[in-house]
Amino acid sequence: MAMGLADAVESPGGLRVEIGTPERHAEVIALRSDPPTLRRLADEVVTARRISWLTVPTTRPAEALAELRERGLDVLDRPEWLMTTDLHDQSTAVAAPEGYAVRTTRDGAVARAEVRYASGALAARGTIAVRGTDAVAHGIATDAAHRRRGLGRVVMGALTREATRRGASAGLLVSSADGRHLYRSLGWTERASVVIGRTPARR
Repeated sequence: MAMGLADAVESPGGLRVEIGTPERHAEVIALRSDPPTLRRLADEVVTARRISWLTVPTTRPAEALAELRERGLDVLDRPEWLMTTDLHDQSTAVAAPEGYAVRTTRDGAVARAEVRYASGALAARGTIAVRGTDAVAHGIATDAAHRRRGLGRVVMGALTREATRRGASAGLLVSSADGRHLYRSLGWTERASVVIGRTPARR
């Protein structure tokens, strides 16, 4: 949703989203992590004609990893976490540091925030999509040359402000190891680990 893609299609125990890139044609998101559901979804992904991903939010990551490996998926070796927050508890008054300016644009349900340096170079960015009272943040990133200046906070503040203006109250995101400290410091809470497997490259 936050990537501006078409709506997900429901399947038993999961959602399927068409991504359309060579390295990830589709992504299947598990809504349950019980063994029978994971086996069915893993079998769908492992036999896919084009590389697809299976994303599993779970409180039992070791068991999910073992299940995905047993079904033949290549497991991505990168820890991620599903995090949530009450957006009304988030600060939106985060000013850009001197020499930087933040701009927010909207395209339907998706809002984008960009922080640019005085030269015009893109320093930080992110998106958020609103569906009802839920808002999903995605792609929060700061260019290496502009890190440790609080730009991630600026982006999150701008996105939160836009989401709450549209009536959202619950924030959701999947955090990488790099972003985990930022989101924790902003009051986001980890709800589950995220395990990811993909169609074997040999296919």
